[in-house]
Amino acid sequence: MSRVNARLRFIEPQLASPVDQPPKGNYWIHELKRDGYRCQVLLEQGSARVFTGNGHDCSERYSSIVDAASNLRCKTAILDGEAVVQDGSGTSDLDSLQSAKRWRAHEIILYAFDLLHLDGIDLRRETLFERRAKLRWLIGVNAESRIQFSEEFDGDGDTLLKTCTGHKLESIVSKHSMSRYQSGRSKTWLKTKCFTESTFVVVGTDHDPDTGAPRALLARNDSAGLIYAGAAFIALGGDERAAFFAELERLQTFWTAFKSSRGVDVKWCDPKLTVEVKHLAGSKFLRHATVRGFAR
Repeated sequence: MSRVNARLRFIEPQLASPVDQPPKGNYWIHELKRDGYRCQVLLEQGSARVFTGNGHDCSERYSSIVDAASNLRCKTAILDGEAVVQDGSGTSDLDSLQSAKRWRAHEIILYAFDLLHLDGIDLRRETLFERRAKLRWLIGVNAESRIQFSEEFDGDGDTLLKTCTGHKLESIVSKHSMSRYQSGRSKTWLKTKCFTESTFVVVGTDHDPDTGAPRALLARNDSAGLIYAGAAFIALGGDERAAFFAELERLQTFWTAFKSSRGVDVKWCDPKLTVEVKHLAGSKFLRHATVRGFAR
């Protein structure tokens, strides 16, 4: 713990390393990863500034957070958190956040999960447990505030992961409670993504602009008809892969189904082939998606 007298500056944030399963043990805490933008709030001399995770000043677009931070009971502070907009069920909505930054800043909430500085003291060498205790005290309990404390889950990571997957949420973050704050990618913060499987209709194929790998273009059935869902890499092998492309060749058409694809060499087909797709939960459009097989 060291005292800082100079003007506060943006600190490179700590980042979580991806893992397949959350860690086990009593020293790990587990939090919901909200679908928003990483933010760092610097408060001093009664005014606040908000920075993106890359260190760009975005205070004008986060005026609700600026106002809330100015009311915190301290002279100086640096808060680390995620800016989100929530829908009616309390789920964070990234698409709504995009528009809220321009037109509805009052809807944006910062879920703060770490405290790097408080009243002239650099807290990064303190444990996460100690930092979060100070952060909880600093924020207090006010349901109307645009800054809220990001609560940890009372239980093990596996249970939280299953719950989040069931509610179509993106991922969880596990943090070692005795760790110091370490800028950059670390092994004391770990992120586990929530994957799920869903059935989609194939409407065409293209090639990924970056890798050149073939992808299936997919849509989901809706009351209004087919809605474009995004692209998925084709994780099929052997006879199943050959049968997949043979069927697409048979169903090929020259009408353009959707204009959403940004790939190259787009080929459209009649929407008669359904497939099972593994994808990241909690997104309007498919992310980290792969075709796993034909729908049964």
